[in-house]
Amino acid sequence: MTDLDAVTRVLIADDHASFRSGLGALLGTAGDMTVVGEAGTGDEAVARTIALQPDVVLMDLNMPGMDGLEATRRIVDAAPHVAVLVVTMYDDDDSVFDAVRAGARGYVLKGAQRAEILRAVRAVVAGEAIFGPGVARRVMAYFARPRPALDIAAFPELTEREREILDLVARGRSNPEITVGLGLSPKTVRNHVSNIFSKLQVRDRAEAIVRARQAGMGGEAGRPG
Repeated sequence: MTDLDAVTRVLIADDHASFRSGLGALLGTAGDMTVVGEAGTGDEAVARTIALQPDVVLMDLNMPGMDGLEATRRIVDAAPHVAVLVVTMYDDDDSVFDAVRAGARGYVLKGAQRAEILRAVRAVVAGEAIFGPGVARRVMAYFARPRPALDIAAFPELTEREREILDLVARGRSNPEITVGLGLSPKTVRNHVSNIFSKLQVRDRAEAIVRARQAGMGGEAGRPG
């Protein structure tokens, strides 16, 4: 790997120029990151991501016009190899989980320590899902809520872990949410979900959700993620 290959190319999307400048200065001190572009609106974030093909986009949620959530969805759809790391002031459940459903690989709060932000950038580029300490506690508490014991008679062809993941799928949880909640790698979760589809002989997530809910899984299921 050359030194150029080792440099992470970052695009900063935030409607405050002063914050973009400060964040850019912070990244510039890292030595292994460079800011290749900035965006002040969601529309600009999508357009410049497609044009510049950065390794990671640091995305604020509150922006004029297209908000950060929709911009994240469009970036993930158009350039799935680009990691989106949300950097925002919002730490409520809806914002966190909506961002994960949109495809964000990480979520940190503005005001986080310098080392935390740099670690998050490096982690999402490496394919990990990462959340700031306060956000991580909120996510873990959400998944720690009591769930009814899963009936082994339902889908005996599945392993215990596969039944656990199917139950979360039936609750509308996306792969990134399951990754964080169960402490598994994204690849492991993808493999489990693929195995579940194969064993249940279903074509997609929607069919799996229907089968699972018919068997009593999912509890108070949310909308599919």
